[in-house]
Amino acid sequence: VLLSGPEPQRTLLENILLKAFEKTSKKILFVRGVISEEAIGIRKKNIKILNYLYGTELEKAILSSEMIISRSGYTTLMDLAKLEKKAFFIPTPGQPEQDYLASRMKKLGLAPFCKQEDFKLSMLEETSGYSGLSAFGTIGDPSRFFGLFKGK
Repeated sequence: VLLSGPEPQRTLLENILLKAFEKTSKKILFVRGVISEEAIGIRKKNIKILNYLYGTELEKAILSSEMIISRSGYTTLMDLAKLEKKAFFIPTPGQPEQDYLASRMKKLGLAPFCKQEDFKLSMLEETSGYSGLSAFGTIGDPSRFFGLFKGK
């Protein structure tokens, strides 16, 4: 889980996901996107929570993950496409560009999404029906990702 974005939405999503993942035995890594050395109070055997990761450490964490759950910001999409990852997106409320990008990824068959308040753990099963994001070098025309920049 890559958490990011403005408060209070970042914390709201963190709480929604922590509650949902209490019911699973899968190994989960939360990268909170908070620059702080303060210890995190939650201790669960299957959930590891880090305030932040940078560079190579973040890349290794993403590459070793079966799936990434994150916001659907442009930079995140680019990173996940470069690393060729399966993803599930939860757009930040009030950011229509993230709604658009998440909807576009779903329409292209790359990754499912849902609204923050609608998230349920069972929704992650949807990712099996999606191809995941791919590096632009392997998909041909990158404009198919971002039709926003082309007229209809």
